[in-house]
Amino acid sequence: MSRFLKNSALAAACAAAVLLGACSSTPERPKPTALEALPAASTSAKPVWSQRVGGSSLPLRLVVAGDAVVAAGEDGQIAAYDLASGRERWKGTAGGRISAGIGSDGRYASVVTRDNELVGFDNGKEIWRKTLRSRVVTAPLVAGERVFVQGVDRVVLAFDAADGGKLWTFQRAGDPLTLLQPGLLQPVGNTLWVGVGPRLVALDPLDGNARQDVIVASPRGTNEVERLADIVGPAGRVDNALCVRAFQTSVGCIQASAVSPSLRWSKAQAGSQGVAADAEVVVGADVNDRVLAWRFGSGDVAWRNDRLAYRGLTAPVIVGGKVAVGDGEGYVHLISRDDGRTLGRLSTDGSGFSVPPVATASGWLLTLTKSGQLEAWRID
Repeated sequence: MSRFLKNSALAAACAAAVLLGACSSTPERPKPTALEALPAASTSAKPVWSQRVGGSSLPLRLVVAGDAVVAAGEDGQIAAYDLASGRERWKGTAGGRISAGIGSDGRYASVVTRDNELVGFDNGKEIWRKTLRSRVVTAPLVAGERVFVQGVDRVVLAFDAADGGKLWTFQRAGDPLTLLQPGLLQPVGNTLWVGVGPRLVALDPLDGNARQDVIVASPRGTNEVERLADIVGPAGRVDNALCVRAFQTSVGCIQASAVSPSLRWSKAQAGSQGVAADAEVVVGADVNDRVLAWRFGSGDVAWRNDRLAYRGLTAPVIVGGKVAVGDGEGYVHLISRDDGRTLGRLSTDGSGFSVPPVATASGWLLTLTKSGQLEAWRID
């Protein structure tokens, strides 16, 4: 599937083929780097519990909401599980295949179907359904008894989580070409930050009015594809700072103040996956799966790990002072946050990942494979 979509009319056949890589020869991607030998005292982990969720090749989302984790499969099945035990709390179905999900606050949940229907749930029971005008690939955000959703046309809408009533719409003119990859809907305090092209825009979640915006990247290029620099998720949040990736362009951090937000730093890196951050480092992988860490405060390079090149990495997550990243063969690699050394490796079912791993407040790691194996890991 192409990563790009025209907002208005469909492009001409050859133009579409170019976006799909069919009108030009593309060098074959190198084979994945062989797994390196682990150190004698490597970090280990044991799955605390596991559950089966509907599998997916789409970049869906795992949501930690309080003491629960909420997951969805591409087939439209959704469920919430107790974080400590893995016990199922509730389950439901969207009644068909989904294109984006899941968003949840633990009680209310929402997904978007392939028929562009936004579906709302209360403890797994469907309570409303709304038809959207645009295709959606970004998981809805459920917060403050509201459901926020952004289409590939970059329009943001808010609905009442209880009854599906439409609350507001935010729209800003943008480039005609958009990215078919999950973007960013990120709450920080009483502000909703959304990615609109290469900008982060601060919205009032009550009425959708734009408060401020910050340019993260200044794309350059001779055509629409080269200039495409949409903000992609997931982001790394550290207090009131937000660190993000602009597609194929850069990684940057902003001070996400609703009054006077500002760009702290921005560093060039061609990549397509989101980033992770804590008070020490910001971590992201480039298009060749070389993992780079920048100092959170300055943006200076802290370390680089080339030993996972071409392994089809997910976005990273930082858990317990370690960087965890999944690969296309179903391994989760544990890297030292301090110097980039490989510390250990977790083995799942081998189907790979389309969902990045997620960390919990207690220091556990959650993984969901393409075949639908959901596991909670305690990292030693």
